Amino acid sequence: MFSANKPFSMHLDPNAFLPATEEDKQYISRMRPSSTFFKDGCKRLLKNKVATISLILILLITLSSIVLPMVWPYSYDAMLGVRPGKPVDASYNNLAPFTWGKTELKRMEEGEKLFPHIFGTDAHGRDYFIRVVYGTRISLAVGFFASIIVLIIGMTIGAIAGYCGGRVDIIIMRIVDMIYSLPDMLVIILLSVVLGKTLNVENTIFEKIGANIISMFIVFGLLYWVSMARLIRGQILSLREQEYVLSAQATGAKGSWIIRKHLLPNCISVIIISTALQIPNAIFTESFLSFLGLGVNAPMPSLGSLASDALNGITSYTYRLVIPAIVICLIVLSLNLFGDGLRDAFDPKLNA
Repeated sequence: MFSANKPFSMHLDPNAFLPATEEDKQYISRMRPSSTFFKDGCKRLLKNKVATISLILILLITLSSIVLPMVWPYSYDAMLGVRPGKPVDASYNNLAPFTWGKTELKRMEEGEKLFPHIFGTDAHGRDYFIRVVYGTRISLAVGFFASIIVLIIGMTIGAIAGYCGGRVDIIIMRIVDMIYSLPDMLVIILLSVVLGKTLNVENTIFEKIGANIISMFIVFGLLYWVSMARLIRGQILSLREQEYVLSAQATGAKGSWIIRKHLLPNCISVIIISTALQIPNAIFTESFLSFLGLGVNAPMPSLGSLASDALNGITSYTYRLVIPAIVICLIVLSLNLFGDGLRDAFDPKLNA
């Protein structure tokens, strides 16, 4: 502002008030634009090649499980060798990949074009590829819905425990400790067996998947929220003493409003990461229970039930066990790697 030639002069330098040149304007326009925490996290996530590839795989598998059943010429429960009023055609049972039954071969000789059975058929003459697709859909749906249930319950209880503190926090944390002390898988199996027999889902929208899946959601709601609650509680305990929270309390804001408007938005990175890592855990649990026969009702398939059914002919048709196992591994591995990428991108402590 003052003259550079006369440093001790109090006269203003008129050159400092000249209009900006084009070069100055271009320099200012090249400055970094304003951004948000979410945008910065997404940019860091996309720079992580492993996480990006995992996300693409997850999207491809999910979209395939939704779209393919709409256009596939075979149904997951249709026994191709069974026709009303005609004897059972056993040539459709246990077909090898890319082969057809006798009736289909005759139709092809007459000039009709038929789509091959990519993974062959199972012991009942059902197209195995579409059963794997439906099994993937069921497993993904269970994983996503279970993670939402865990998120809602864990976030609510953890926020209440962290904000209220005192006796409320002590009581909730003792309940969490008791649930942690239980053997998870044993309790899940016992509850699934008991609830699966007591729940009645006939003539409801859940009739096809069966009571076992509903009982599985109840089990997730009862047992799997504790880790999420602990994480949210720890974050809120460190945030509730911040100045903006004290200011909101001083103005008379209610605790529920402070939790919703101030505390939970500042825990968003922990919430996103924990939810992403919860999905593969839920998928693996569902596949394990379906493998034991506690999953969806037949003929609706899941990846675990397909692997269980494949054990009967494992020596002759090994690929029937390998295919659902590979799909489970791909889904769980992709979700785990994507969750790690989310943690690296959105955890402020790692980017400090």
